[in-house]
Amino acid sequence: MNLRDLKYIVAVAETRHFGRAAARCFVSQPTLSGQIKKLEDHLGVVVFERTNRSVEITPIGEAIVARARLVLEQAESIEQIARAHQDPLAGPLRIGAIPTLSPYLMPLILVPLKRLYPQMRMVLSEEITDSLLSRLHHHEIDAALLATPVDDADLAEIPLFDEPFWLAHPLAHPLQQKDEITAQDLEEIDLLLLAEGHCLTHQVMEVCHLVDREQTGEMGDLRAASLETLLQLVGAGFGCTLVPALAIRGGWMTDTGIIARRLDMPDARRRISLVFRKSFPRRAALDAFAGVIRDHLPNTVRALPGPTG
Repeated sequence: MNLRDLKYIVAVAETRHFGRAAARCFVSQPTLSGQIKKLEDHLGVVVFERTNRSVEITPIGEAIVARARLVLEQAESIEQIARAHQDPLAGPLRIGAIPTLSPYLMPLILVPLKRLYPQMRMVLSEEITDSLLSRLHHHEIDAALLATPVDDADLAEIPLFDEPFWLAHPLAHPLQQKDEITAQDLEEIDLLLLAEGHCLTHQVMEVCHLVDREQTGEMGDLRAASLETLLQLVGAGFGCTLVPALAIRGGWMTDTGIIARRLDMPDARRRISLVFRKSFPRRAALDAFAGVIRDHLPNTVRALPGPTG
């Protein structure tokens, strides 16, 4: 058994297909299949159940694949330790981010990150929270920018900033005449929400105390797949919504028929953190990345203090 064999079984587990796994590993399918069969014979267990139509991981295979991912990460860390002797911040850093954050935060930090750490190569992916947590556990990304607290013994987080929610409403809306927007105002209006699966939906419902309030009428059925679509619906006069503060810097503020208003609600905010596996060996790279974020935030959000000493 060697690292090559472990890479093969992880590739098959992730693709559920021997042909695609072989292509990913740059070997022929017979070579990959043969090596995996030898590994199964050596271990005395079946890792994959094969049929003409599908490849499924056996229960013992799930445990073996999980340990294989960990071994491969630790093997990679040995190489990283050697590289760190020359530059501790060199190499790729695979970061995931939720869709309601990535388009607004990344333009603020990518240029200064490249200027300050030219040897660090950012590899960015954008997915909802559940998908990012799954990819973290499968060692497919190194860390994730999330707005949801994580209760997981294998994960740790670096708090970055608190981001208030703003109210976005159409022109000529009754709330336009109010000097301050309160929780009572939010209780009395229908709010447009993102589709299920976005953490922003749950956060908005908590802020507006909508968890126990049934969503009825056309607003209850009208859900958007993205924050950009949600804002287009607001601009078209379909209703109001809450947006994270960084999003008010987007292009939708110009000639869209939308007015953005601060909320007179101190608790109407979400906390953004960088979540990572405790076993991840390049903590210095994560701290450097977090520092760039804190140093380049606009005054519409509150940066949280980083480590001292």
